[in-house]
Amino acid sequence: MNAPRMHIIENYFECCGFDHTFLQGGTSVYLWNLSKTFAARGHRVSIVTPAHGRLDDLRRRYEVEDLPYEDTYTLPVVLDTRVWQGFPEQADLALRTTAHRIRLEGVDLYFLANDYLNQLPDTFYPPYSAKGRDLVFFKPLVFQVDSVRFLRGWFGDEKALVHTHEPYYHYLLPAALRADPAKLVVSNVQSNMPIAKKVYGPEVARLFDLLGVDVELPGPGPEPDVPPALVQYQQLTHLHYTYPPDHVAIYELTAEHADLIDFLSPGQLDFYAGFQDTPFEPLFRRLPIADVVRRNAHKTFVGGCAVSDRWLAWDPADVDRTEVLGGLGLDPALPTFFHNARYAVHHKGQVELIRAVDQVLSEGLKANFVIRCISGNGIDDPLFHEVAARHPERLHFEWERVEESRVFACAAASDFALFPSKFEMDTFLIAQGEAMAVGAVPIATDQRGMEHFRHADGPETATGFAVNRSFAEDDPLLTDALADRIRQAAALWSDDPARYRELSERASAVARAFTWDHCADLHLTAFTRLWQGKPAVLSTELALRHGWFDLLADDQVTTEAAVAHGDIEAYERRAPLDADAAARIFRAAWRRADFAACERALDRFPEAVPAEEAGLLRTRARVLADGRLEYRLPHAERVQVVEARRGSARALPNVRILERTGPGIFVGETPNADGLLLLTLTSGRVAWDEVRHG
Repeated sequence: MNAPRMHIIENYFECCGFDHTFLQGGTSVYLWNLSKTFAARGHRVSIVTPAHGRLDDLRRRYEVEDLPYEDTYTLPVVLDTRVWQGFPEQADLALRTTAHRIRLEGVDLYFLANDYLNQLPDTFYPPYSAKGRDLVFFKPLVFQVDSVRFLRGWFGDEKALVHTHEPYYHYLLPAALRADPAKLVVSNVQSNMPIAKKVYGPEVARLFDLLGVDVELPGPGPEPDVPPALVQYQQLTHLHYTYPPDHVAIYELTAEHADLIDFLSPGQLDFYAGFQDTPFEPLFRRLPIADVVRRNAHKTFVGGCAVSDRWLAWDPADVDRTEVLGGLGLDPALPTFFHNARYAVHHKGQVELIRAVDQVLSEGLKANFVIRCISGNGIDDPLFHEVAARHPERLHFEWERVEESRVFACAAASDFALFPSKFEMDTFLIAQGEAMAVGAVPIATDQRGMEHFRHADGPETATGFAVNRSFAEDDPLLTDALADRIRQAAALWSDDPARYRELSERASAVARAFTWDHCADLHLTAFTRLWQGKPAVLSTELALRHGWFDLLADDQVTTEAAVAHGDIEAYERRAPLDADAAARIFRAAWRRADFAACERALDRFPEAVPAEEAGLLRTRARVLADGRLEYRLPHAERVQVVEARRGSARALPNVRILERTGPGIFVGETPNADGLLLLTLTSGRVAWDEVRHG
């Protein structure tokens, strides 16, 4: 495309993907590949990152230029004394920051160094255990302030687009640079951190004062009018936590003040916009952050991500399956399943995965499993070692870091790739793309952030097999679904090799389309519009998907979207509501367990659906003669009772499962007056219901 030559400044806490000895996480790889591609397109590219105390290492391998930059100042960090007990109310950090540059493959890498940025040279990131104990916890905050001062001091009035990554690591920058007409800021959301994650407000206010930032910090907003059980349960979803009123949401600071907001995949953007079908959805809709999302939705775009250039360049045909699998003690004649991820049981669904593997192998399934759960400290859960010991000739289990070429060989020697990620924490999942690129057929969660890999598509376009999303720890529904898909996959491999080859070729073709050139195209399209001063425009499709009908003109609203959201008022902006429309609204709402929308449809047209259907709605919960609750919903897989405990919003609730006595029938102790029912539907959607007492 004919884009103007821009100066793009990448800013993140770890931008060391140019050297594998410095590498800590996937964001670093993303940044280096994207930066190189921008530079190859003729743009001026700079990277600003901490030196992490590794300048001497860098000097041994690269030409490091010590720049004429020195910034001596005192950084005031206001401490929340409820957390930092025994510390003063403000820590004054005396800093002397220097800057150093490496020029590599058309990219200028700037490394900032001082007493705080030089700490933790092996791990870079402060451990969460440092919070309240060790001021090294504020190393990322020091980098934010140093970044602002360096961008102002070194680049001055130069026009530049600052592309900064992960709100937790840059929440000061958009507001700090907003008054500079020469600096455009694009905030990139790398992970699905809780969208309402907050930091101590007085800390932010003091730093804004230091940086001369004149913006009003967002207030806490009104408390949402929702049952305590719903609020307390969110801690088990890993999607939301409650903070004191003197804290501010970091996504609000970035979204309100950035010029654009960048996501890694269409599904990630969609998920972060509404948290649809999750246990968090009804609470999210009532939080101030939901309005922040709506107000700034026009700024959002998908810049994408990509599969490693090395994986795309290597030829899987060069891998000797017999040598690789035989070397692991496995039988090359059997279908082989592969998993490769860091050891993160809640994130990656690894407890359910190892249980499913144990289940199918104990049944006698003839298959191999290569399970890699990467951990520098070993695997602390004995379950993994017990399962590996039970199946030594069928399961190879490892956790050590190895050369990328060996991981490639294991993937290329495998037939299927297992990625049962949970809690919607994955935003692109490069590892799944890598395995697919070499022909492994995916068996993966139907998460929004992974839907671009098309494993959950219909039969004509599917690349593999899908399991429903999971928002529960050690989830037996996920375990059973995984075991079932593994059996299906093994049977397909043995009984229908032509269909298997079709899926394998399709999986490879889909994954290989995710290149860094394509990722650069997506970014440069958005960057160019911003550079040229063209206004960002709200996506009508995004607004329709999330029911933001008030942001749309009448001719943009569709009756299909109104039906999907059970929004009668929106429907009537396009057509009169009649009995047929009311019936469609009722049935769509019934499928997603939105019983309030069902009631609204029947209030308008009581005869819209047959009495039998209306009766299912009104008799779904009843108290039996023995005082127990019977709950009937044909499309429910699981029903749980959630009851709040006394104490703070961060107290964990009581959760128990109703016994499933038949298809769609659940019986158990009746919840107390404030208790709620949490429904897991066959579709994978999670919804809430209540039992009306008296």
